Amino acid sequence: MLSLSIRDFVLISRLDLSPGEGFTALTGETGAGKSIILDALSLVLGGAADRSFIRHGAAQASVAAEFAPPPDHPVWALLAAQGVGAGEGDTLTLKRLVRAEGPARAFINDQPVGAALLAEAGELLVEVHGQHAASGLMRPATHRRLLDQFAGNDALLAACARAQAARMEARAARAALEADAQSAAEARGWLQETVAELAKLAPQPGEATRLTAERSQLMQSERVLEAVAEATAALSAADAETALARASRAAERICRLPGFEGSERALPQAAKAACEAIERAMIEVREAEGAIARLQRLPLDAGDLEGVEGRLFALRATGRKLGCDPDALNVQWDALAAKLELAEAGELGIEAARKAERAAEARWHNAAHALSQARRAAAGRLETAIAAELAPLKLGRATIRAALTPLAAEEAGASGAERVEFEAETNAGAGFGPLRKVASGGELARVSLALKCALAEAGSAGTLIFDEADQGVGGAVAAAIGERLVRLSAQRQVLAVTHSPQVAAAADAHWLVEKAGKAGGTRLTTLDAGTRQEEIARMLSGAEITDEARAAAGRLLEDA
Repeated sequence: MLSLSIRDFVLISRLDLSPGEGFTALTGETGAGKSIILDALSLVLGGAADRSFIRHGAAQASVAAEFAPPPDHPVWALLAAQGVGAGEGDTLTLKRLVRAEGPARAFINDQPVGAALLAEAGELLVEVHGQHAASGLMRPATHRRLLDQFAGNDALLAACARAQAARMEARAARAALEADAQSAAEARGWLQETVAELAKLAPQPGEATRLTAERSQLMQSERVLEAVAEATAALSAADAETALARASRAAERICRLPGFEGSERALPQAAKAACEAIERAMIEVREAEGAIARLQRLPLDAGDLEGVEGRLFALRATGRKLGCDPDALNVQWDALAAKLELAEAGELGIEAARKAERAAEARWHNAAHALSQARRAAAGRLETAIAAELAPLKLGRATIRAALTPLAAEEAGASGAERVEFEAETNAGAGFGPLRKVASGGELARVSLALKCALAEAGSAGTLIFDEADQGVGGAVAAAIGERLVRLSAQRQVLAVTHSPQVAAAADAHWLVEKAGKAGGTRLTTLDAGTRQEEIARMLSGAEITDEARAAAGRLLEDA
């Protein structure tokens, strides 16, 4: 967390915090406002909004927290999936407004979002541990993921997810084949009759369109025959060829007159042109007679029209019967033939699909079994690691275990075949139960601290907040708590509200929360070496700070 800005929240009019890396302790007398800061942080992380948070006389309360998650942090994928524009590598600002009039509002990088999304993002960024807010460590829904992170099961989880996807695909393929086979078997008689009808018809691709065009031409055959007959009669009556032959001979006589042959004068040249034109006309007349003769020889009789219409009407009727385009009857024929084949011999294909499904099931079971074995081995190591943390925290009589419970067949899947829940037994023989129900309020923060120390590498939150993990303990136990908070701060940003001088002395930075002025506001001060020793001395001796308390505070700071 880079910064926390609080405005008009309960007793706080304005407060801007910039916690650094490492371990920061927050101390102050009871009622100074430490819990108000935590309440403000809870609000901006998606906690319940209440108008009582608004400072007296203000129109609204606002809290904003800025973070800088690494590019591979899961919060970026969450926001991308929800359509919230936030580029990886950018800072991320969560903001919450509680208004005197109107509902509370939530924002991520100034984009309005729902409180649920704000809470989901907040949980990925910050873990709050305390007797009343013990974070996701206390929720069974997170325990399997935490155990897998502790065990480093990423590759096994990915293999199990792939096997589950292949398993579901094979199951769906087999079910589809069985459904098709059942449907085909029920319609077998109809299929046999229809396929036989189509085989007899033997439709070709696009045949109906082609026959439609041919029919349109053939329907004009009578008019074509009439026109051909008329053209033949006209050419015969005119005897154009004989007339042109006589004209050609007359023109040739002109061209053969003395002085005309080879002459370039106008008259001989005109006679020559007339001869050539008559000759061309005779050729055109012969070609016209040939063309008319060819029209007469083409098959334009009514019998062809009847055959084309009969074929076309059969195709259209079959298309209507099958509810498809008559031009696509060949495709329908192939499809129905395949269904008939499935009905008659499809059991082989179904058996192959069943075999493939069994193989996919076996691969998933192998992947899930490997994951289960890794989880059981990791659970033993985790329980040992937790036990090593419990005794120094004055929880030596408690036992915490990671219970693996097999899932029902329909619940097992991509994440394996068991659920995981951390359970606690506070006294031997008392029986195990859920962490939150078994641990008392004073123990809950220490249980959470022990779990977090054992699961130091698990979880995505870069900021850990502990609220009075030292409540009701002192001396060596408080020192042990401080030691563990320091250990966690090597990898995470840690903030701890504490009443223990040993815990406060172990911190890298120290904030003092105190009442400000007669109005009863809250002020936060960053302590330097001198003022820090004075505050720890106050924590040791109470209202009256003695020289002995200052000396003891100095020793605590030197030993930290």
